[in-house]
Amino acid sequence: MASVCTSVAAALTALSGSDFLSSADITAEQTAALLQLAIQLKQGERRIDLGNRVLGLIFTKASTRTRVSFQVAMARLGGQTVDLNPQVTQLGRGEPLEDTARVLSRFCDVLAIRTFAQQELADYAHWASIPVINALTDLEHPCQALADFLTMQEAFGDLRGQTLAYVGDGNNVAHSLMLCGALLGVNVRIGCPEGFEPLPGVVDQARSLAVHGAQVSVITDPVEAVRGAQALYTDVWASMGQEQEQAEREQAFQGFCLDEDLLAEADSRAIVLHCLPAHRGEEISAGVMEGSSSRIFDQAENRLHAQQALLAALLGGL
Repeated sequence: MASVCTSVAAALTALSGSDFLSSADITAEQTAALLQLAIQLKQGERRIDLGNRVLGLIFTKASTRTRVSFQVAMARLGGQTVDLNPQVTQLGRGEPLEDTARVLSRFCDVLAIRTFAQQELADYAHWASIPVINALTDLEHPCQALADFLTMQEAFGDLRGQTLAYVGDGNNVAHSLMLCGALLGVNVRIGCPEGFEPLPGVVDQARSLAVHGAQVSVITDPVEAVRGAQALYTDVWASMGQEQEQAEREQAFQGFCLDEDLLAEADSRAIVLHCLPAHRGEEISAGVMEGSSSRIFDQAENRLHAQQALLAALLGGL
């Protein structure tokens, strides 16, 4: 056990003081080591005390799992969290981002930011002198992807050569699944209707990062996308900020509901994932969500353990 802890620490030492804006910001070795550390923390094999460090949360989008999991993760590491809601701080009154980032760097040890534009996150990282974490943007959701593959690893062990099939909108979650999966040697298939594909640049980036022969593909037939896969994944069809497109998207995504028929096309041992919140009867059937293949609530819990590992690495607590 000691040798495993040593190897994990060695792989993650270089992350101390770094930003985590994208799944592609860390190497394949570091991604695998973060999952291993998360498992150690979850199973009680490691205890890390960061000595009263402070995490600042800047969330301009609604959040349940991300907000609470970061708060609990920091508490378990012996730290504290300050909620910097823009509605009750000068952020909401137009204080320049560059001023805010530099001031908060004097008070906090790390920032987790949930916002719309990836560029805003990059600007915080530029001006802050402390690590900045992507807690969701319109481009990526890298913390979610860590928890997703942690859940898959718990189910199947070695991830290399496994296949995750995502059916739905080629959104921020799909982007991070492709990037993180490629770094872990997982084949990632994105099944989506024409016109709702992930960004071609992200697809190309994921393919360039792939290890162990992992393949990243975009498929417009949901049945072909899920056939033989070990993990089936879906997300809401209209993300935050797209609610006005709900009716149009419901029409476009006909046939992409993760239901019993689609699940039957997957590997017989396949698990079902959803990053939540879920709309039963829309992107996922109630039977599949509550069925024996579902690992959705294990997946939600794993946000805590993955983020605890990430915070420990970025704050040099290994």
